Amino acid sequence: MTTILRLTIVEAARRRLLWVLLALTIVSVAITTWGVARLVDLASADRAGLSPLQLALGVSQVLILAAFMFSFVLAMTGAFLAAPAIAGDVESGVVLALLARPVRRADVVVGRWLGLAIVVGLYALAAGLLEIAAVGAVTGYLPPNPLAASLQLAGVGIVLMTFVLALSTRLPAIAAGAIAVVAFGLAWMLGVLGGIGQFFGVAALEAAATVGRVLLPTDLLWRGTVFALEPPAVLLGSRIAGPAAQANPFFALAPLSGLEVAWVGAWLAIVLVIAIVSLERREL
Repeated sequence: MTTILRLTIVEAARRRLLWVLLALTIVSVAITTWGVARLVDLASADRAGLSPLQLALGVSQVLILAAFMFSFVLAMTGAFLAAPAIAGDVESGVVLALLARPVRRADVVVGRWLGLAIVVGLYALAAGLLEIAAVGAVTGYLPPNPLAASLQLAGVGIVLMTFVLALSTRLPAIAAGAIAVVAFGLAWMLGVLGGIGQFFGVAALEAAATVGRVLLPTDLLWRGTVFALEPPAVLLGSRIAGPAAQANPFFALAPLSGLEVAWVGAWLAIVLVIAIVSLERREL
């Protein structure tokens, strides 16, 4: 398993996709930082009449929008890295060479998963903290919990990567990746509809959002990321706005509960076990 983990990390590092994403991440961080710096310049010149509170709110919303964009980048990164991890080995016959040695199928799945989780997690942490640090350097504003925000954003990528890996034990790489990316978008849309349903009192929409978060907990982690990036003034304003605030997909009233964190961990374990059983029962 250790050997497969190491090989997975080496393979990911050799792929051009990862290096292209790193370059694009640096470019996006630079553009975001430049835009926020311009906002600070306008506020300092008093041309916009922005108070420090308004500036903090504006910067926090820029960070949340950047995190939203990055969540989709992470979703596709996890999908593109995980889809061929097992499906590609099966289609090319590489897995037969691996299993001819004293290597169990479970070792292949767990080794691949650990290697990809390290790659996706470190990439998400580095990119998230770099964005927050760069914006903080030009504005002086830091979100309440930048580490928690980056960790939960990394969790989004790891959850989707795990889902794709399980699918790839049975489906071709392209099909597994496409299904997972569509499922990610649907899970986010169900979260939005759940907020709207809560505002209008539509129980069916709220139930659908809950089911979506159970089946694919990416929206749970996204809400936790948003909460970690929000300044306290946003929470105060939400209490004044009332239920209308719940309909905003870029707002979270509370952090992840202990039960929700436990479910994310249990979901990862369950899907990983499903992937192991699926590969063990597949004829190669």
